[in-house]
Amino acid sequence: MRRPLNYEILKYFTKVDKASANDVYLALKDEFKDHKAFTKANIIESLMTAKENGLVDEDSYTLINDELVVYYKASEEQKQTINSYIK
Repeated sequence: MRRPLNYEILKYFTKVDKASANDVYLALKDEFKDHKAFTKANIIESLMTAKENGLVDEDSYTLINDELVVYYKASEEQKQTINSYIK
């Protein structure tokens, strides 16, 4: 049984230095492509919620094709917190 999408999004940040919503989308696409909530908009919302809850931080911003892309990262302490709750 797979974990819920939001859990997988958080766990992804325990394995990378930083990532954007698009990076998360591409990384989880094979596993969640048939999940109706698997959209970039929902991933962005999940990341913004995780930021507000102190589980990830915004790292940097860039414009790609006139679209603002936000990169997020998890510190070692945040990774430990994520890993303590999501096995």
